[in-house]
Amino acid sequence: MAADLVIVANRLPVDRVTRPDGTIEWRPSPGGLVTAIEPVMRANDGTWIGWPGGTEQDLEPFEADGLHLVPMSMTPEEIEGHYEGFSNGTLWPLYHDLVAKPEFHREWWDSYVGVNRRFAEKASEVAAKGATVWVHDYQLQLVPQMLRELRPDLRIGFYLHIPFPPAELFQQLPWRRQILEGLLGADLLGFQLPGGSANFVRLVRQRVGHKTHRDLVYLPDGRTVRAAAFPISIDAAGFEELAQTPAVAERATAIREALGNPRKIFLGIDRLDYTKGIYARLRAFSELIADGHLDVEDAVFVQVAVPSREQVEQYRILRDDIDRLVGRINGDLGRIGRPVISYLHSSYPREEMAALYRAADVMVVTPYRDGMNLVAKEYVACRFENDGALVLSEFAGAADELRQAWLINPYDINGMKTALLEAYEADDKTLTRRMKAMRKTISQHDVAAWAASFMLELGDSGDGTHAAPARAAKPS
Repeated sequence: MAADLVIVANRLPVDRVTRPDGTIEWRPSPGGLVTAIEPVMRANDGTWIGWPGGTEQDLEPFEADGLHLVPMSMTPEEIEGHYEGFSNGTLWPLYHDLVAKPEFHREWWDSYVGVNRRFAEKASEVAAKGATVWVHDYQLQLVPQMLRELRPDLRIGFYLHIPFPPAELFQQLPWRRQILEGLLGADLLGFQLPGGSANFVRLVRQRVGHKTHRDLVYLPDGRTVRAAAFPISIDAAGFEELAQTPAVAERATAIREALGNPRKIFLGIDRLDYTKGIYARLRAFSELIADGHLDVEDAVFVQVAVPSREQVEQYRILRDDIDRLVGRINGDLGRIGRPVISYLHSSYPREEMAALYRAADVMVVTPYRDGMNLVAKEYVACRFENDGALVLSEFAGAADELRQAWLINPYDINGMKTALLEAYEADDKTLTRRMKAMRKTISQHDVAAWAASFMLELGDSGDGTHAAPARAAKPS
């Protein structure tokens, strides 16, 4: 059945779960993107194209929880070349300020082109005449142009969830022009921050030679492409509601008791990724203990590191480095029953995350570069009593909105130590004033407002020859 709205993303919004009897069940994936787009999908009877994980071939479209899903298969070679290789070995480090060194391999690029072409062809098959197609993220940057060539009748939007780098970094990419031209297939390009959209427009002017004016790019075929910032957010009301449930409150109390009821709990929750600054923050905290500014009886650091991309060598090295650091800190500074760092290398359901957010007095979010960082916003949403402190890297997109956090430069360990200590010692009045302001920001700019604003803008974009755009779901 042809769809009036097609979402194209690297992953499907569901995870495959094998039941004890061997049958397959599909469960909704945790994550902001699914929460954001699900209402828009339902409002438009939309279809979602994505990879379900694994290497199973010949997968058929199916329905899960009332959503139309079209699974894309991947061969082991494509997973290695397109996903682990070009997407996460080339683009991810390049777009995150070269925190790690990107690798440029022609075979990876060939795989990236091939997978993007298959996604574009599938979207072309599924989309109704004049439909709206919304493509997501760095794994699929060639899809807009490929799809435009196949289906010029479509209205195409693209959203980049990670940072878009400045020209000085992007220009290292041997396939820089192809990526820029791939993105220009869209009518509307969304970025997390105004800096990202400005970087893109500047690069198009310099490298492709198209005329630009502010956030508009004028193409020779008469089309106009708009590049603008649409900072993504969370289901703020949903998180607050979850945090207020008796089960989460009980679990938060149990977490504090398990940690020995310290005066203050510091918390980090991240994917185990070299961009997140986990090593630096644990060092900063351990130095505060070693210097005598904090005592293990009064303060503990809980670090949750969600396993990530464990087939990629750089991620395995990072895991080993952090394992060793935590062992050394606890061995040198901990006492019996009082480790300095409680380190958890695991993923947890939303309920457990909400309990951790409620239990924690100081949330520590210190990425070297991050498109947004929704953990910072989730913590704020869960602090319904207007208490708690947020220590936040100025290089996370969230820092643009959450100005009342203790903002730090994650490369400056002494500056980070000062901020951690200030957050620890802040009085209730200071904490309430800061948290109230941040909570107001995220409740006014939630994920429904983000999706609705992008869809509305996409509906107004293009050259006027398109059919009626998809409806934005009303913000709930």
